[in-house]
Amino acid sequence: MLKLKVTTVGASAGVILPKEALARLKVAKGDVLYLTEAPDGYRLTPLDPDFERQMAAAETIMQEDRDILHALAK
Repeated sequence: MLKLKVTTVGASAGVILPKEALARLKVAKGDVLYLTEAPDGYRLTPLDPDFERQMAAAETIMQEDRDILHALAK
């Protein structure tokens, strides 16, 4: 577990992520992180949860309409 301290950043508040956290998240300065609610608290992730839901819906459609998509691809 990493301990993060809330600090002032201009007129806002922020946290400083140590190099270990950046490496585990596979992010660098300037990348976007998403803070989402989870059953046990909050989750910080570089993955866009909306995009993940959209891709899951697209995969379902591609599986259900496989024959139609195959015909359209010709």
